[in-house]
Amino acid sequence: MRAYSDYGPQAEPLFKSKTGYYDILEVTPASTQAQIKTAYYKQSFLFHPDRNAGSDAATARFSEISEAYTVLGNKTLRKKYDRGLLGLSDLAGTARASGKDSAGSGAKQPGTSRRSVMEPGDQKKMFDEFFKSHYHEQLRREKELRGRREEFLKKQTESFEEKKSDWMVEMGIAVMIVVTAGLLLNLRSR
Repeated sequence: MRAYSDYGPQAEPLFKSKTGYYDILEVTPASTQAQIKTAYYKQSFLFHPDRNAGSDAATARFSEISEAYTVLGNKTLRKKYDRGLLGLSDLAGTARASGKDSAGSGAKQPGTSRRSVMEPGDQKKMFDEFFKSHYHEQLRREKELRGRREEFLKKQTESFEEKKSDWMVEMGIAVMIVVTAGLLLNLRSR
């Protein structure tokens, strides 16, 4: 388990609250999986530690957002949560085991309350995977369009150079014809 977020002495762990995870993602219990996913992406983008360097509040919020999505994004865990049956053991199964975890990590620590079960590295990895999966296609298309644009400009430049070269040849021939005609006229007049 990771560090704890302090929301006051009365706050309960998120997995035990009735709507805590929904509140974090700013969705309702009636929200669809797609709405939950969209809310997660929006929230995780806003509070990602890379965007809020040095902000402990943003890091804590990002941890809660990731934990909320871990539960609400999983149909089985969401059903358990909605029925009030979700336990810490359900969450521990979704997070990677950590050598830092102690046997007593399930007990509340003084001055702490709501806890997140995801490791910060897992959250960053999850966020990176999201961007790769959702923006990879867009980046690929942009790269492809950039390549097409460069190819088009290259062909246009080559075409322009070719036309310029053809024009210069035509002008050269025209000048030679005029000079030849002038020489012929000059020779005839003598």
